[in-house]
Amino acid sequence: MKRTVLFSLILLFVASFVGSQTVKKGAPAPAATVKQAKIEVYYFHFTRRCVTCQAVETESQKAVAALYPAQSKQGIITFKSLNLDDKASKAMATRCKAEGQALLVISGNKRFDLTDQGFMYARNNPDKLKAELKKIIDPLIR
Repeated sequence: MKRTVLFSLILLFVASFVGSQTVKKGAPAPAATVKQAKIEVYYFHFTRRCVTCQAVETESQKAVAALYPAQSKQGIITFKSLNLDDKASKAMATRCKAEGQALLVISGNKRFDLTDQGFMYARNNPDKLKAELKKIIDPLIR
């Protein structure tokens, strides 16, 4: 009798443990439900631009496209160039806290200012600018 009761309790315990560990067929795995945070790279500029200003835009855009082609295609990472002289760009500049020319990486409530690096490396060392962008963006991709 004691063996039967003990065996029944063990069987009940194992059954409840196994039942709680099974996942319904077709149900997404818990990791699949995590939503990827959108990463936005903005380059704010004025209408009149020097060669360096144009290089910051060109090299940053090329770097994002080269480093993250799949994420760019999916819309997870975007690059946008906005002219501060256009009234349509004023709201976005205010939201991003861009008061002048700026190269910014924004993800959720995180904001990274790469303006100095952009102007320092875009013309003479674009690979360094690419590395700086990668250093900021990689940790934001989960």
